[in-house]
Amino acid sequence: MATRSLGVFWQRLLATGAPGPALFVRAIAGWIFFSEGIQKFLFPAALGVGRFARIGIPMPGFTAPFVGAVEIVAGGFLMVGLATRLASAALLIDIAVAIATTKIPMLAHKGFWAAVHEARTDLAMAFSLVFLLWCGGGAWSMDAGIQPPAPQ
Repeated sequence: MATRSLGVFWQRLLATGAPGPALFVRAIAGWIFFSEGIQKFLFPAALGVGRFARIGIPMPGFTAPFVGAVEIVAGGFLMVGLATRLASAALLIDIAVAIATTKIPMLAHKGFWAAVHEARTDLAMAFSLVFLLWCGGGAWSMDAGIQPPAPQ
């Protein structure tokens, strides 16, 4: 019974109703997160630990490398379409924290138009991730290629 439940879980997780061109959404979202994660390590003062400390994120020495690693791994998974829904969920948490810690305070201090301008990429990324979470990786994803058969 547990094996059947696990099979149903993986089947639902890897299932995709998206057409092949969902690859383009995966590719750009994955690449942006992947490259941003790498930059947290390459430029720690500006984009990693230093930035996390400046915006008040607790334990920046731990959280910045952790977030960077999540962005690299989950971004890579998105690019190839592997565990697309899991990667999308992790990155939705990432982008929600980014919006809450940087764009919401900007809204309060600089006003609506400044905040909307600065949030445009974050919002596009968030909506791309919602699409991938909802529809899966698409016909041209590793998920589609490794989807287990339906349990009997």
